[in-house]
Amino acid sequence: MSKDYTFNPGDFVVYPAHGVGQVTERQTTTVDGQSLDLIAIHFAKDKMTMKIPSTQALEKGLRQVATPVMMETVEKILRKKVKTKRVQWSKRSAEYVAKIGSGDPVALAEVIRKLYKENQSYSEQNLYKKAMDKLAPEYAIVHNIPETEACAKIEEFLIGTDSAE
Repeated sequence: MSKDYTFNPGDFVVYPAHGVGQVTERQTTTVDGQSLDLIAIHFAKDKMTMKIPSTQALEKGLRQVATPVMMETVEKILRKKVKTKRVQWSKRSAEYVAKIGSGDPVALAEVIRKLYKENQSYSEQNLYKKAMDKLAPEYAIVHNIPETEACAKIEEFLIGTDSAE
């Protein structure tokens, strides 16, 4: 994404902490005598609207939704066989949480790919769901399909590549 992207009303964007939202407006307000340009983003899933200063948008991780080319990379990751690593769950879990928190679709795909298996532990299920809840809406926006269909497509990529970690 270019650094001069303006986040216009109607644009779909991704905010790492909340996922996909839509810019509803740009407004200028005065705080302590200083003019402040705000970006209002509505997150339909959370029924929440958030305003962030445009000067802090990139610093806070606000970005455009992924491109179709990036989603092709995501699909390739989802289709890959998992290479088994023998690492303590606490270390793997911390890595997964960091990747989920980044909101990066490639990192989310890596987490989903590694956690997809038949007999998930409770912790694995939770992390898998969190990663899926962030990736599926963005996949849906990029491909202009309903979110439920996006989830199904993502899981289709995973089928046949199941492996225990």
